[in-house]
Amino acid sequence: MLIPVTLLTGFLGSGKSTLLSQILRDPEFANAAVIVNEFGEIGLDDFLVTHSEEQTVEMTTGCLCCTVRGDITQTLLDLYEKRETGQIAPFNRVIIETTGLADPAPVIHTLVTEPRIAKRYMLGGVVCTIDTVNGLATLAKHEECQKQVAVADRLVYMKTDIDVDEAALHDLYNEIKHLNPLAIKQDRHGVDFNLSNLFNTTLYDPKKDHYDVARWLNDTVLHTHHNDHDHHHHHNGGIETFSLIFDDPLPSSAFLLAMQLLISNQGKDLLRIKGIVNLQEQSDRPIILHGVQHVFHEPLELDTWPSEDQRTRLVFITRNIPKQTIELFFKTWLSYHAEQVLEMSR
Repeated sequence: MLIPVTLLTGFLGSGKSTLLSQILRDPEFANAAVIVNEFGEIGLDDFLVTHSEEQTVEMTTGCLCCTVRGDITQTLLDLYEKRETGQIAPFNRVIIETTGLADPAPVIHTLVTEPRIAKRYMLGGVVCTIDTVNGLATLAKHEECQKQVAVADRLVYMKTDIDVDEAALHDLYNEIKHLNPLAIKQDRHGVDFNLSNLFNTTLYDPKKDHYDVARWLNDTVLHTHHNDHDHHHHHNGGIETFSLIFDDPLPSSAFLLAMQLLISNQGKDLLRIKGIVNLQEQSDRPIILHGVQHVFHEPLELDTWPSEDQRTRLVFITRNIPKQTIELFFKTWLSYHAEQVLEMSR
């Protein structure tokens, strides 16, 4: 079984350290391995059994913590080898705390494309902390912060226990909703805040022993917020979230070629794509697609459809690519394929 890796991201000062400390105190995560850039940066001294020169240190809660020394790939491989040889306690998940200015895409790229990593680990999800005091100004000034929010599966509002201007908070919530309506939002100081909900981001649900496509795709949010046919959110910074739905099964050659061309030409601005696809050649076995920018996971083929809805549903988070452009792109390729089939049948 592959070990899920969760990226903990968030802009400088947004509260990643506070959230990580809370995770480390929770017994549920005693079997987790945490990778940070520097121990000192996030004030984890309270958790250390002893100060050590070793890269990996056992925490008082049983959790493992290690620092990145250069390459994240080597850090993950070293952790896995120590786990397999019994040098460290077995861990069942990894949490990587990124720097405040980091773009999550390169780490995701490593998890998906590095063969040695992909055999041992899988991307669990992206958790992003939001500074409710300074978040609105930060989003306006820093593109990195916008991207962190846009690609996240879970968003955590931090510092809500501080007296914040209600109007500014309302504006921040709206801005976040526009940037990423798909992510599930949690208030760290809310009565229903649950750390477990930050990590139930994988397609496979081990508790129910099946693929929970509805939870993972979460595209009903787009339809809830918009009653018109367009179903999309637009952000002034050029980030949009929208879904495309195809009622009929798609010819695999036309669809896959269209996807390849889209990724190769627009990859850097395709912040995230999720979808379930009905292909003509195997309409009883849907395909799951998941990509971040130009990096895509190996398509996953399900044995059966998870619900009665067997339409192709693709969810896009894009930057400076409007829905109409993507829609026209697919329409053009599918029409061209239909013309070629018709021509060949004559």
